Amino acid sequence: MKLPHHGRFDYSAIVERPDYSWPGGKRLAVHIATNLEHFAFGEGIGHTPTEPGPPPDHRNYAWRDYGLRVGIWRILDLLDDLELPASHLTNSAVYDYAPQIMDRVRARDDEVVGHGRTNSERQADFTEADEAELIREATQVIEQHEGKQPRGWMSPWISESDVTADLLKENGYTYIMNWPCDDQPFWMRTRSGPILQVPYPVEINDSPAHLNRRHTASQFAEMAMDQFDVMIEQAEKQPLVMGLALHTFVVGQPFRFKHLQRILEHFANHPKRDMVWFARPGEITDYVAGLEPGIVPGSEEL
Repeated sequence: MKLPHHGRFDYSAIVERPDYSWPGGKRLAVHIATNLEHFAFGEGIGHTPTEPGPPPDHRNYAWRDYGLRVGIWRILDLLDDLELPASHLTNSAVYDYAPQIMDRVRARDDEVVGHGRTNSERQADFTEADEAELIREATQVIEQHEGKQPRGWMSPWISESDVTADLLKENGYTYIMNWPCDDQPFWMRTRSGPILQVPYPVEINDSPAHLNRRHTASQFAEMAMDQFDVMIEQAEKQPLVMGLALHTFVVGQPFRFKHLQRILEHFANHPKRDMVWFARPGEITDYVAGLEPGIVPGSEEL
């Protein structure tokens, strides 16, 4: 029996890959990604900590809105205090709704990653033509405000159609973060050439952890710190990438924010911090793109 296959990349065993290091001889690249998401009122889909109500479901809409009104400001202050860089997976609708947030992101010199127009929609639900328009619209809004096109994309809900990677490559993107199958970057095939997959977590991700799997804030902190501790040990053998995915309306809540502080202080003050490269995914992409062909999976096809 031959199973259907996506054809985007071949199997690669991490233990069989060449060794390399991150800049300055670092071994573990860590990127912190906030999700800046804005939702339609009364329609579409959305995260919820409880049962969805009948439209317009103002309670859950308002809970999500808390992240942009309050939660993000706590997170950015903490990142400033610990002098940690971040990337921000940004719905383009945020530019119109809450421009003050993007001003603060810009002042930090953080990276803006394309994240669709709104998380009230999923790319897998669109025709190819409509998905292409979604990508173009979101890209143009970010470019208009930032003066440059975003280089990376993480789809709303990590949702893809059969042509998402192709459309992103054709719209000038150099990396995506939709395929959580590895602890190292790897090159994926598209109909217009390769695009890099940068690791982005489904497990060390506050939204599914708290809202779907019902982990407590304390449990999530232990998960994230354990992930970091194991990966920094494993990284002595081979370079790895750890992502921490945050949603402003989740860890921005005070009782969870307390544990986000624990997580980031653990990262920043770790005894082996000299092994860690706190990076943004675009910087990881630039470094990987400069490595010799054959080192990173899929690079032999570049």
